[in-house]
Amino acid sequence: MTTLDELRAELAAIDRDLLAAVARRQELAQQIGRIKQAAGTPVRDFRQERDVIERARTAAAGLGLAPAIGEELMLTLIRASLTAQERDRVAATGTGGGRRVLVIGGAGRMGRWFARFLAAQGYAVDVADPAGEVPGFPCVADWRTLTLDHEVIIVAAPMPITSAILHELAARPPAGVVFDVGSLKSPLRAGLRALAAAGGRVTSVHPMFGPDTELLSGRHVIFVDVGDPAATAVARELFAATMATLVDMDLESHDRLIAYVLGLSHALNIAFFTALADSGEAAPRLATLSSTTFDAQLRVAANVAAENPDLYFEIQHLNDYGSESLSALLYAVERVRSVVRAGDTAGFRALMERGRAYLETRPGR
Repeated sequence: MTTLDELRAELAAIDRDLLAAVARRQELAQQIGRIKQAAGTPVRDFRQERDVIERARTAAAGLGLAPAIGEELMLTLIRASLTAQERDRVAATGTGGGRRVLVIGGAGRMGRWFARFLAAQGYAVDVADPAGEVPGFPCVADWRTLTLDHEVIIVAAPMPITSAILHELAARPPAGVVFDVGSLKSPLRAGLRALAAAGGRVTSVHPMFGPDTELLSGRHVIFVDVGDPAATAVARELFAATMATLVDMDLESHDRLIAYVLGLSHALNIAFFTALADSGEAAPRLATLSSTTFDAQLRVAANVAAENPDLYFEIQHLNDYGSESLSALLYAVERVRSVVRAGDTAGFRALMERGRAYLETRPGR
């Protein structure tokens, strides 16, 4: 009789073979990426991805497996391949050429992301941050001690500090392009305008992703022109080699929409986990009664709870349009409560039908 240890050893051997096959697949994907790059074709081919996923579902079913297993496995492999292809393209087509970039706040998580991202494109990146050194990059504690002769200066600090830095830069405008990466622009409005009025080459950028992001396909980067299209073009060029979707937007529209995209979604999840924490029900007990919807919402809420509370407070508090989305959330919750308390089946149905009709207008539906 085969022993448990023998079966486990066979499993381990299969796992090694699987990983070796994945590594080989990655090599082939990178070769394909280089051919696409030479031909000037897009990295991502959604039709090909669909065919690959359908083949995997069919093959899984033929092997007696759930088709979803084949799909999920292939989606993971496609994402890994795209990440490798995008990284190769950024490195190969990067326009840095040794040009100098300064990341003020480069010891922060988003600052480190920009430092790595631009170094991969061939830029010579300096970091200025009182929080300490960033391995692999020349660092100073205070940006004011530098001559500021960099081609690009990125301000990746908390929004109140970013505002102060923009005002200080306005007192001695550098020759290079300056941009912030703040989640909001209304708190920075005065600083951006002051630097522009002083003759500084300034624009504003909002990367709609977190510092752990590797693949930019499907991610958005918003560019807010504050009166210098040439400066905005320089900032856009930094992302030209990626698969990110580049979006142009004016400052007021940006913050009005961000009040819903970030402010509303954050507030909803904070309210969700606050209600759970105040419910008196232990988390392990709730887990035994979980449902598909609850589990999905709990995963999103857990991600929000793990984020920087100071940043999330800034997003709620500093947005000139923030109270609009919070009021809408309060009103929506009160409407749900009122129809439930009144036993208003038709009213409840109307809420759900209106929501379904609205959500069906999303692109890709």
